[in-house]
Amino acid sequence: MKFPPGLPIGESWVDAPSTAPVLFPYDGSTVAEAPVGDVGLARQALDHAVAVRETVGRLPSHVRRNVLQSVHSAVKAERDAFVDLLILETGKPLVDCRVEIDRTLLTLETAAEEVARLHGETVPLDLLPSGEGLLGFWVRRPIGVVVGITGFNYPLLLAAHKIAPAFAAGCPTVIKPAPQTPLATLWLVHLMRSALAEAGAPESALQLITGGPDVGATLTTDPRIGAVSFTGSAAVGHQIARDAAPTKVLLELGSNSALVVAEDADLDAAADAIIRGGYYASGQACISVQRVLAVAPIHQPLLDKLLSRLPTIPVGDPRDPTTRVSALINPHSTTRVRTWIHNALQSGATLTYPEATPAPAGSSGAAGGGAGGLGEVGVDLLGPTVLTEVPSGEAVWDEEVFGPVIAVRSVPDLESAFAAVNDSRYGLHASVFTSSLDTAFTAIDRLDVGGVVINEVPGFRSDVMPYGGVKDSGIGREGPRFAIEELTTTRMAIIRPRP
Repeated sequence: MKFPPGLPIGESWVDAPSTAPVLFPYDGSTVAEAPVGDVGLARQALDHAVAVRETVGRLPSHVRRNVLQSVHSAVKAERDAFVDLLILETGKPLVDCRVEIDRTLLTLETAAEEVARLHGETVPLDLLPSGEGLLGFWVRRPIGVVVGITGFNYPLLLAAHKIAPAFAAGCPTVIKPAPQTPLATLWLVHLMRSALAEAGAPESALQLITGGPDVGATLTTDPRIGAVSFTGSAAVGHQIARDAAPTKVLLELGSNSALVVAEDADLDAAADAIIRGGYYASGQACISVQRVLAVAPIHQPLLDKLLSRLPTIPVGDPRDPTTRVSALINPHSTTRVRTWIHNALQSGATLTYPEATPAPAGSSGAAGGGAGGLGEVGVDLLGPTVLTEVPSGEAVWDEEVFGPVIAVRSVPDLESAFAAVNDSRYGLHASVFTSSLDTAFTAIDRLDVGGVVINEVPGFRSDVMPYGGVKDSGIGREGPRFAIEELTTTRMAIIRPRP
């Protein structure tokens, strides 16, 4: 590993009370022993962060910008090594890990640029007679200590989206990565702390702690923090919001993203998008295609195009540049997804791809991919799966699958499709494929989601745009500019020049 042993707490790296293996999901081998923190270290990290809150909040703009630019350069110089590490700790295919690095670099770069745009404006106080003679303006001030908690699927990118905007805003940060994937985040933190030291800024402006739910609860319920930024499941996010109140909480939670195909759509483009958007990162993305709603006249032609493409998707070793689907993060996740598939079939759904009926959860199934089988290394691999006629009420339709499973449903018209998209407790991204501007603008107006994507996958995300959901998909927005707004407060100045 290219970072010190232990955990970065305070101005140094401290010994962790224990370690735990980070496993390569594809074959179960040990990548490294990662440090595991505890409640005591979490409290120490908070104490250090609170102690430097004023110092970090007053760092000049040029220092904050230069630190982020230095981190960007350092990550870019180690791009290939970061890709290799991400493959090993996440099990994501090589192509997806390369995308994660590119997006991380963009996030760091744009956060540095946003430092120059962190400003306020004047206010015409004399709109009221009592305001005559008064000068008013507001500025943005850092919200305070930020606790960032990230998911396992894009560990480096998610960490960058917590760390970079917080520092740009002048906030010290304590980051807690997912237990399965701490290594790339530890390395990123090391690079940034090195840049902080070189700039003469306190290294405790950024700290990292690992551990279980007790560590997370210690971080998120401390009344001294200014905000919690969490990426993960809805259930955990809701619990954090309840426990952290009245602290500000930003939640980027799950979804069951829908893709609507209108009768006038380019069916080849739609089919390609469903394949690309449903199976990238082995389906472990909160805005991957999960529900496909096809207007009845084109339902079967679309399905035929999907079925002709599915056998060409390479399933296997994520280190192979051609692989597009590989093992899920751990056996528990694989078993859960297979159980959901099995339950849907028991409720009347049809397994449209693969043709073989999947084995029930807990058994190895037939060799190969599909809805469940043993890969060449003896680890369960879920290959691309398509279900049709899945009834509402089944988890593979209602909840977030987080696996390579797509459910396709025929609907009589676009009104029914839009109603089905909205008939969900989630609302992150949705896509509509159409040749009609009227349909596109109707979708933008009617779909109750954080982002409407026309003629592209719902998984499209530029890291500079406002990103977040509604309903159980979360609250608040990411993207450097928008996260900085979330992590700052307005301070109003009202001046009467002459008493």
